[in-house]
Amino acid sequence: MTAVNLRRLALIGGATAGAVAAATTIARRRRPSPGPVSHHSSTARNARLAAVGARAGGGFAVHQARRAFASAERRGTLDTEFEIRTAEQVTEALGQMKGAMMKLGQMLSYLDQGLPEHVRTALAELQQDAPPMSGELAAQAITDELGAPPDRLFAEWDPVPIASASIGQVHRAMTHDGRAVAVKVQYPGVDRAVSSDLDSLGLVFAGMGQLFPGLDHRSLVDELRTRLVEELDYEKEAANQRLFADHYRDHPFIEVPAVLDELSTARVLTTELAEGVSWSEMLTWSQDEKNLAAETLYRFAFGSLYRLLAFNGDPHPGNYLFRPGGQVTFLDFGLVKHFTPEELSEFEEMIRWMVAEPDPARFRRTIERIGLLKPDQPFSDELIMDYFGHFYEFLLVDGDCTITAEYSSETVRRFFDQRGPYGEIMKTVNLPPSFVVINRINLGLYALFGELNATGNWRRLAEELWPWEDGPPSTPMGTVIRAWAVAHHR
Repeated sequence: MTAVNLRRLALIGGATAGAVAAATTIARRRRPSPGPVSHHSSTARNARLAAVGARAGGGFAVHQARRAFASAERRGTLDTEFEIRTAEQVTEALGQMKGAMMKLGQMLSYLDQGLPEHVRTALAELQQDAPPMSGELAAQAITDELGAPPDRLFAEWDPVPIASASIGQVHRAMTHDGRAVAVKVQYPGVDRAVSSDLDSLGLVFAGMGQLFPGLDHRSLVDELRTRLVEELDYEKEAANQRLFADHYRDHPFIEVPAVLDELSTARVLTTELAEGVSWSEMLTWSQDEKNLAAETLYRFAFGSLYRLLAFNGDPHPGNYLFRPGGQVTFLDFGLVKHFTPEELSEFEEMIRWMVAEPDPARFRRTIERIGLLKPDQPFSDELIMDYFGHFYEFLLVDGDCTITAEYSSETVRRFFDQRGPYGEIMKTVNLPPSFVVINRINLGLYALFGELNATGNWRRLAEELWPWEDGPPSTPMGTVIRAWAVAHHR
């Protein structure tokens, strides 16, 4: 493990915690001290973030000192011990916090393919499970929302959660008419925690504006705030889930569990219980099976975008359940972005001038008009085309192409690493509101594909899904889906 990667690991705590703590310090200078606060206040949360950042940075300094006097063989052992210890500290801190900060930790666990495997394994604990609230507290939350305790509302109720995440936890139950269901219960007070995190993140993004002068951080924060606040509203999530469930009803590969409205409120969401294996277990399957799973994930993301004008913006591995043959159940519809036809036409125009009819000058004019790039920047059309072309790379090949871990890591660098050949372009790039959530494809979905080494003819698959192309089925799965679409008038 190189010193660069070790430093990057130490700075996970700094990136996640130190930046927020620094922003909080700035904010404190602008207002009088509020005096004593409770453990769950914003000050307490930010103090916890600052502590993990300080431990990570201080631990790295101590580790470097020890390493300098160790033998070459001993250095490898020290490196591994430091990596695991730092990852465990970050995982524990973020896993306990709930809210928006835990979501950031979940993203770290699958974004950076360059981290050591045992480090990513430690962070992967955030992907499915967080420390749960007690069964008694969950039961009280259900009673408050639905007017009766769960052992009366349901024929069977399991007080031990089957999953717990950043905003709520899920319990298994059986209805009185014999349906197996999953009951998601929101953590009491998590709305205040998310609000606190979002206030801190606003200051962080304001600081990022100094590093990325082209970034309109205010509109970015507004969009993130809107989406994350919506995620706290389970009634809105239920409406989103019904939209997807209705569209994909009886689909041969995509399943979306039905919502039980009579057992759902703004803070409790009851759906059919889904079956399937986790992401980590699916990774042990054959490459052919992993390719089928990736094809279904791709069809769901882009088929929903272009046919439903909606994108489920949380490509988190804990939100999928897999069965052989490419069958995938999709969970969690709290973070859904709905697009206008005009916004989709902008995506189409970018694809046209980058992929279908490559034209550097027209592509540049398009992204300047949309607001991705400020006009009159001192870059050649070809350099701009080269920078943005990375995100379309596997669509430029009409043949089988593998999305690798290296590709996914380069994608992250194109967003954040200013030291490379595109550093000056990156400083001028903006992220308009319509692109904030959709970029979870680049930063989330393709990171998962890199872990799968997903292989396919993505160009032909995309042409199937692009409504302006409406290409013929390009795979056996596509042929089956086309028959379903005809039968169901999709």
